[in-house]
Amino acid sequence: MIALSLAEIAAVVGGQTHDIPDPSVQVTGPVVRDSREVVPGSLFAAFVGERVDGHDYARQVVEAGAVAVLAARPVGVPAIVVDDVQTALGALARHVVGRLGTTLVALTGSAGKTSTKDLIAQVLGRKAPTVFTPGSLNNEIGLPLTALSATEETRFLVLEMGARGIGHIRYLTGLTPPRIGLVLNVGSAHIGEFGGREQIAQAKGELVEALPPAGEGGAAILNADDPLVKAMASRTQAKVVLFGESAEADVRAENVRLTDSGQPAFRLHTPSGASDVTMRLYGEHHVSNALAAAAVAHELGMSAEEIALALSEAGSLSRWRMEVTERPDGVTIVNDAYNANPESMRAALRALAAMGKGRRTWAVLGKMAELGDEALAEHDAVGRLAVRLNVSKLVAVGGIEASWLQLGAYNEGSWGEESVHVSDAQAAVDLLRSELRPGDVVLVKASRSVGLESVAQALAEGEVAAR
Repeated sequence: MIALSLAEIAAVVGGQTHDIPDPSVQVTGPVVRDSREVVPGSLFAAFVGERVDGHDYARQVVEAGAVAVLAARPVGVPAIVVDDVQTALGALARHVVGRLGTTLVALTGSAGKTSTKDLIAQVLGRKAPTVFTPGSLNNEIGLPLTALSATEETRFLVLEMGARGIGHIRYLTGLTPPRIGLVLNVGSAHIGEFGGREQIAQAKGELVEALPPAGEGGAAILNADDPLVKAMASRTQAKVVLFGESAEADVRAENVRLTDSGQPAFRLHTPSGASDVTMRLYGEHHVSNALAAAAVAHELGMSAEEIALALSEAGSLSRWRMEVTERPDGVTIVNDAYNANPESMRAALRALAAMGKGRRTWAVLGKMAELGDEALAEHDAVGRLAVRLNVSKLVAVGGIEASWLQLGAYNEGSWGEESVHVSDAQAAVDLLRSELRPGDVVLVKASRSVGLESVAQALAEGEVAAR
């Protein structure tokens, strides 16, 4: 964070200083909410969670070097006491972003946000110092913490914005007003909470409504291949840039294909030129993510050649997202267990089919959460797709949703031993350890709450037993 005195911070957040001998002392380190992340010069934000109260760590963090604690009550050590720590954190982020004058890029969508954010960060990072959201810390706490990690040297600030209801993105854009806003897609993620795709589109479109007009540099980057996203052009005064495979897209892909290893390749077309891309990531769904990143980078002055080179060299920065491990015995584990929704499930299954050509493929799948009334139909459809893609074996893990996955496979024609329903992650591990053979490809994917990353990790560390 830029250096600010405790007196300045207290004024910005409307707080009172307590037990601070010298209010002119500056915060020179990061703002953190985890006591383990404190370094000399930090400001520690004390949040009250379900199991842990950050205020209980106040003395510990000051002893570790924190300058003060941002707290909701006096804690016996230097503190700025506020009515609400979350509101204060947001106010501080808004102040710092306004002081920095960095170009702020915000993105949202139902699927692919984190992968796309990682691509944008790697592409823009070749041009100038870039700060971006770590992992998926895209909510009302994670977003301001990311913004506060920017410094005077930061040229680009790339922020992922999540939403679980109408007004959430409007709130986040109020904390960190973007100049460039990207909307990837409107899918089924959280449809049970929103009530329908139209409501999801309403929420996601709050991002483009927050952009400055075109004359002030505002740019809305919209997916030309998604009608609900494309329609958001009417909700903004910013310049509209379309990306996608559609012929009308300003930034588009042609000759899209997958390599033998399942990595996408295509010719990138931008308003200023074209260049070839072969990605290191796995799955055709990354083409849309790459085009979105390319559209942002082109808007910020990068050439087609610079963008194509950066996309071809970019890797995955976030764990458990199509994370590929090649075991010494020839088994390939694809850990995509961070989260799941119908769109990402379909994309992952298609990537598995491409990677597994000529090899035996396994889809180890679990529940997709927050689908509401659509849950049965969507799990059934995923099970059916696994059969249509000729996945060798489906292992459905968990309760009722897993049974729906297997039912879909059964109804599509998987009547023998091609699909199996197991109760939990350990049962899946035991089954796979006994049946995997060299050369097999295993995809592991479910919503985060299922915890199937433990399956992928256990398999990645093992080897095929001697036969």
